[in-house]
Amino acid sequence: MFSHARAKNWTDGAGKLYASLVAHARRPEFYARAGVPDSVDGRFDMIVLHVVLVLYRLRAEGDAGRDLAQALFDMFFVDMDRNLREMGVGDLAVGSRVKGMAKAFYGRAAAYEAALTEGDSALADALRRNLYGTASAKPWELAAMSNYVPRAVASLVGQNGAELLAGRLDFPPPPGA
Repeated sequence: MFSHARAKNWTDGAGKLYASLVAHARRPEFYARAGVPDSVDGRFDMIVLHVVLVLYRLRAEGDAGRDLAQALFDMFFVDMDRNLREMGVGDLAVGSRVKGMAKAFYGRAAAYEAALTEGDSALADALRRNLYGTASAKPWELAAMSNYVPRAVASLVGQNGAELLAGRLDFPPPPGA
């Protein structure tokens, strides 16, 4: 169940995780060196990718991980709602826009999770369709992100579960950093 109050708590584990992954997803190297579109859509997709990777990792932490994953998910959508309002989207349109974002999120999450088990070409295809969906990635840009994602997964898998549940996480440097 969605907990608006819980999702607003930026000092708990979910808040710390979300702030950290958003800061990482906004690193300029992703846009300047890996060719991710520096646009509203590109930034949304970078955040979605990182949220999916963290949710994927949290599964290994049992009930506590599941609870934190739900809080992180809730926080993501509270933030998307807030961002739409800050961009001037009217109250009547916010709900349908968030619904569209949720549909996009679920589609991307399914594509990325399947790609993580299927291998390199599936991952490259998922990134091409989703992360670079509004632009044509150059081969080296797609390769850079295709190499980054497994490094990010390995980094998350290698992190201490208690540290992760406390909201502390590390991603590897972006391509070209």
